[in-house]
Amino acid sequence: MVEHSNGFASAASGQNASGCYVCSVKGSEAYIELPIVGTTEELRTTVGKFMAIAAGTRELLGVVTEVSLKTQQAGSGTDPRAIARVDLVGEISRDETGQQRFRRGVGAYPAIRDRARIISSEQLRLIFRGDKTTFAEIGRLHNDTSVPAYVDVENLVTKHFAVLGSTGVGKSSGLAVILRQVIRTWRELRVLILDHHNEYGSVFGAEANLVGAKNLRLPFWLFNFEEFSDVLYAGKPPVPAEQDILSELIPLAKTQYLNRRQSMERTSALRKVEPRQSGFTADTPVPYLMQDLLALIDERMGKLENRSSRMTHHRLIGRIETLKNDPRYAFMFANATVGGDTMVTILTELFRLEANGRPATVIQLASLPIEVVDAVVCVISRLAFDFGMWSDGAMPLLLVCEEAHRFAAADPSVGFLPSKNALSRIAKEGRKYGVYLGLVTQRPAELDATIISQCNTLFAMRMANDRDQALLKSAVSDATANLVDFVPSLGTGEVIGFGEGMPLPVQFVFNRLSEELVPRSEAAAALPKDINPGSRREFVHAVVERWRGSIMSQAQTEASPEAGAPIGADTHTPRRTLTPAEAAEDKISKALQLARREYLGR
Repeated sequence: MVEHSNGFASAASGQNASGCYVCSVKGSEAYIELPIVGTTEELRTTVGKFMAIAAGTRELLGVVTEVSLKTQQAGSGTDPRAIARVDLVGEISRDETGQQRFRRGVGAYPAIRDRARIISSEQLRLIFRGDKTTFAEIGRLHNDTSVPAYVDVENLVTKHFAVLGSTGVGKSSGLAVILRQVIRTWRELRVLILDHHNEYGSVFGAEANLVGAKNLRLPFWLFNFEEFSDVLYAGKPPVPAEQDILSELIPLAKTQYLNRRQSMERTSALRKVEPRQSGFTADTPVPYLMQDLLALIDERMGKLENRSSRMTHHRLIGRIETLKNDPRYAFMFANATVGGDTMVTILTELFRLEANGRPATVIQLASLPIEVVDAVVCVISRLAFDFGMWSDGAMPLLLVCEEAHRFAAADPSVGFLPSKNALSRIAKEGRKYGVYLGLVTQRPAELDATIISQCNTLFAMRMANDRDQALLKSAVSDATANLVDFVPSLGTGEVIGFGEGMPLPVQFVFNRLSEELVPRSEAAAALPKDINPGSRREFVHAVVERWRGSIMSQAQTEASPEAGAPIGADTHTPRRTLTPAEAAEDKISKALQLARREYLGR
């Protein structure tokens, strides 16, 4: 709510003197007749401008969505006039103290011949700024750049939001502007960004913890059965017979680990836990050792006489061994033979529960094997919701998902269904437990309709696809649906904000970020054209060697201190002696950096 002076009593607008008044009303639309004047920008009535209508004791506020020339009778001798269609979005009225306040929604409707006027820049600033401490500036109004565009951080986050737009329109930069203001305004909030293209590494500076393949620790036992199967079969349909074996033996491996840990903790006097009495399932997030699981499969295989069944077990062992020994999956299997219940450490670091000045975590998904990305997104989303639920929302968390249409597709045959279910659960129930959702997508029509319908604030950037525009129209209220017609013609960085997080539906331009803060993919580089052929060949050679080296080299020694280091932990201990494979990897990496610098001419 904001204080506001009565513009009809004090405005010196020439349009008032010439007569602007309501000539027709239709639902939430009012049609205003006005003179054609254009001597100054302040008096020009065009689409996107805000107008106020005197309706009894209150003023109704609306945005102009269409202007047309009024048909004049031949020889009438009167000056030409125009008709403006105004979508009503709010009102200014007096409260019990006599102060005038602005609020969303319309409690009364205009009548024929009610006077109207264009709202001044000063009045717009008061309306958009409000008196809330949670308002933050994210841009400037398109039709009046002197007026800041504010967002209500509390309503934006707690009621979910989405940034929609085609490739290259500035979605990533716009999201960066929003999130920087969210972090600055709501210091207790934790922000987790699923960065699909590794773009946000430099956006937040010292306020973000970067997590990628090098320092991510997400042990295999934190994956539920569906997620582990998706990793094991690389997103392909699992083998039913092998699935039956895993679902039966994983709980046994967890029971074995529990009994071994009790023995090591000198609690052997306690009665040994029987597998059927442990209560463990394949989904229970408790540790177990991969070697125990493999031993159980091998033991069962040795008792079988049927050759077909033996081969099924043999293939399953080979499949698990291949995955465990692949260095690309070290983030899952680094401690596979050592064990340890690190769930508290992982949750603390992943969700920044002890922020230490870094309230945001950026998960750089592009550094992970593409076959495992869907499962990782599913695990993180599920853990975020479950932690919020079991902690009764004690720590508010905003989960931001880039390329959301990939992980929560409208088509049930596309993508990994559990990841969509995990995001859908946050969208539908997360607000109860302090877990909030922010989505970014270039194809909203391909995003699950249930999930996007839960986003009460939408930032619509340029979209040319008819299906995307139709979905956007169905998602906004009737009073502002006409603003969607501007979406195909928006420029880069321009956006129309709808919903609870915006004081008013409005077209604005995102604030520009300084060059060092602009999101950019770490994998993309603008290569100069005049490159020395020798440098080009050296660069490609270094890339190929590193490519082969990452596949052929062995994973880090599992017993090393770094293997169990917390996510993103700062390490200042003396560097250990590298193994021959690691030394070769290090040499290749340095050669690649040198060749790349020469290649880029830096």
